[in-house]
Amino acid sequence: GLRVGLLVFAIVGSVGVFAGICTVIYCIYTGVCCGRKKIHNSVQPTITRGSSSTSHASSNNPPSRSLTVRRQGSRALWRQRSGTSSAKHADRAEEFSFEELAAATNNFSVENRIGAGSFGVIYKGKLSDGKEVAIKRGETGPRTKRLQEKENAFDSEIAFLSRLHHKHLVRLVGYCEERDERLLVYEYMKNGALYDHLHDRNNIEKHSSFINSWKVRIGIALDAARGIEYLHNYAVPPIIHRDIKSSNILLDANWTARVSDFGLSMMGHESNKDLRPLSAAGTLGYIDPEYYSLNVLTAKSDVYGFGVVLLELLSGKKAIIKGENEGDDPISVVDYAIPAIMAGELGKILDPRVGKPELNESEAVELVAYTALHCVNLEGKDRPTMTDIVVNLERALTLCEDSHGSISSVGISIASD
Repeated sequence: GLRVGLLVFAIVGSVGVFAGICTVIYCIYTGVCCGRKKIHNSVQPTITRGSSSTSHASSNNPPSRSLTVRRQGSRALWRQRSGTSSAKHADRAEEFSFEELAAATNNFSVENRIGAGSFGVIYKGKLSDGKEVAIKRGETGPRTKRLQEKENAFDSEIAFLSRLHHKHLVRLVGYCEERDERLLVYEYMKNGALYDHLHDRNNIEKHSSFINSWKVRIGIALDAARGIEYLHNYAVPPIIHRDIKSSNILLDANWTARVSDFGLSMMGHESNKDLRPLSAAGTLGYIDPEYYSLNVLTAKSDVYGFGVVLLELLSGKKAIIKGENEGDDPISVVDYAIPAIMAGELGKILDPRVGKPELNESEAVELVAYTALHCVNLEGKDRPTMTDIVVNLERALTLCEDSHGSISSVGISIASD
C-alpha cells in the first residue's frame, strides 16, 4: 500500500511540475507577443504621463538630432490620440512612393494646386490607374517646430481617417512617408470647398452657382452636420474636429458634402469630460470663444464653428467681414447676423444671390437661422448637440418641399447641458 501511494504521489508530482513549467513558458511567450502587438491592436487612446513627456521632450529637440529621434514624440502623441501605431499606418490605406505622387501631380505644378489644409498644400492628381485624387503635401522647411507640427497633423489624419468610414467624411486613399516628405492621398472632391462657392467673386447672382438655392444650401448643411454628428456620437472614442469651417466642407460630383481635414482633431472622452489641450487651435472667425479664452475643449466647440458655417450659408458673408470703408474695423458674421435674427429681421441679412425664400422655404430658412442662433451661444452648455442640429436641418429640408407645417407646430430641437 505504501509503495502504491508513493508511486501515485510521484506521478501526480511529475504532472504538476510539467504543467507548471508549461504555464511559465506560455506566460513568457504570450507576454512578449502581446507586448509587441498591444499598440497595433489597441482601439482606445493610451493617455499616460510618460507618453506626454516623451512628446514634449521630442518637440524641443535641436535640428541636429536624427530624424528617428525627432519622430519619437509625434509617434507617441499619435498613440496617445488614436491608440494606433505609426508603424502600420492603415491596413486600408495604400502606401505610395514619392515618385508616384510627383508623377500624378505633374511634379506638384502650380496648375495642379487646388487649395491648402492644415500644414500642407493640396494638389489634384491622377494615379497610374487613371483614378483622380487630391494629394496634400506637408510643408517642407528647416524649422524643427514646423516639422513637428507637420508630422503631428500627418499622424493625426492617418490615425483618424484610416478607421473612420462615413459617407459625409472625406475618405483617405493612401499616404507617402519618405525622408522629410509627408503626403496624404484623398478621394477627389470634384466640386471643391463650400467656401469657394459661397465667396467666389464670380458668384454675383442666382444663376451664377448651383448652391444659390435654399434647398441646396440646407442639404449641404445637413450632410456636414451628419458627418460631425458621427464624429461626436458614433466614433469610438469620440472625436472633436477643432477646425469646422466652410473651407473644410467639400462637395463631391453629386454636391454631397463631406467634412475634411483632421489635422487638428483630438480624441474626446466618452464620459464627455472637458479636454485641456496645450493651446487653442482653429481658424479665426470660427473658433469657439469659450475654448479660446478658457482653453477648455468640448464637442460644443465644433458646434460653434458649425453655427458660423450656417450663418455663412444664410448671409453669404465670410466668417470675418471686412469694413466697407477704409479704416473700418472688420466684424464677425456672428456680430453681423445674430442681432437681426434676434430682432426678427432675418430678411435683412439673407444672401441676395439666393433671393427671398418662397412660401415653402421661408419657415425652413427661419428654422436654420434659429438653430444657428443657438449654436453660437457664448457658453457651450447653452448650445445644442449635433444630434439636435441634424434633427432641425432634416425638418428644414422637409419644409423646403412641404408648404404645410410651421415652426410653432414642429418646434425647434434645442437641448442644453
